[in-house]
Amino acid sequence: MTMRTLLASLVLSALMLGPANAAPSVSDADVTLRDFHFHSGETLPALRMHYRTLGTPHRDAQGRIDNAVMILHGTGGSGAQFLAPYFADVLYGAGQPLDTTKYFIILPDSIGHGGSSKPSDGLKMAFPKYDYDDMVEAQRLMLKDGLGITHLRLIFGTSMGCMHIFVWAEAHPDFADALMPMACQPVEIAGRNRMWRVGAMDAIRADPAWQNGDYKTPPVQGLRTAASLSLIAGSAPEYLQANFPTREKAETYWRARIEADIASRDANDFLYQFDASRNYNPWPDLEKITAPMTWINSADDFINPPELGAPDLALKRLKTVRFRLIPSSPDTRGHGTHTWAKFWKDDLSDLLKRTAK
Repeated sequence: MTMRTLLASLVLSALMLGPANAAPSVSDADVTLRDFHFHSGETLPALRMHYRTLGTPHRDAQGRIDNAVMILHGTGGSGAQFLAPYFADVLYGAGQPLDTTKYFIILPDSIGHGGSSKPSDGLKMAFPKYDYDDMVEAQRLMLKDGLGITHLRLIFGTSMGCMHIFVWAEAHPDFADALMPMACQPVEIAGRNRMWRVGAMDAIRADPAWQNGDYKTPPVQGLRTAASLSLIAGSAPEYLQANFPTREKAETYWRARIEADIASRDANDFLYQFDASRNYNPWPDLEKITAPMTWINSADDFINPPELGAPDLALKRLKTVRFRLIPSSPDTRGHGTHTWAKFWKDDLSDLLKRTAK
């Protein structure tokens, strides 16, 4: 569904249901960051950062925006994913945790994603080799230069956005009143987590149609393998077994999902997105994190398996952090539980309450 179609359907729903159920309006905009320097030493004369907003900025007595909330998406996603009903309808309405009459919500597309600058815009594999530090710095400059925001009420992030929060928390410990990372670990991407990512990237590079990024037609075989690995990594065992209990149902679902995933991907964008985590490792500097945080993972998350025990070790060093592991069930969505607000909305409400000023 395109953004135009989504907005049209939201407006139609509002007209049918009446003012009490009206969906908050969404605004799209771009910020151009001039002469952006990447950690690789490369530069772009103009880096476009696309974002969406809901709600209205509120200014304190000094004229500073004091109600801004930034929500960060995962690898391959965009800010548009946070307009889905299972997220937006649970959080943005009147009296809900992120009531848009109270908060100014910012949904960025990170570098390499959505409407922001990315390899598929034309540079292909000549696009600068961005990493998570670059992505966070671009978010900061988008806020400061584009929106005039120097402090956030909350940063919420899922998957890659969860990891971005750990980068934010160490690089800019006082930038946000509260932090809520969902579905990640504050450790180097290694072991199985790096292996499946490398397998997906290598599959694209090994496809003769890829042509070192200069392909005329998409490298479909490489994308098929990459999509398969990605979907398995994000899957939920109990949910899939409960909803696709026969061979026929499982195969039909799988093939439809793979074809839809391939159609939505650009191979070069995929490579950059998945390689951006190559040097992520907040573990050595966890003590720099001082902002109140609620960190949530899921027991059925293939990408962040609880068996590794990272939270138990990390919490000994994180004095302002509360952690919760959502139990697996036929209703949870594995790694994707991070976007189903019904599972953790009370945790968000509690975080906002205990950090209120």
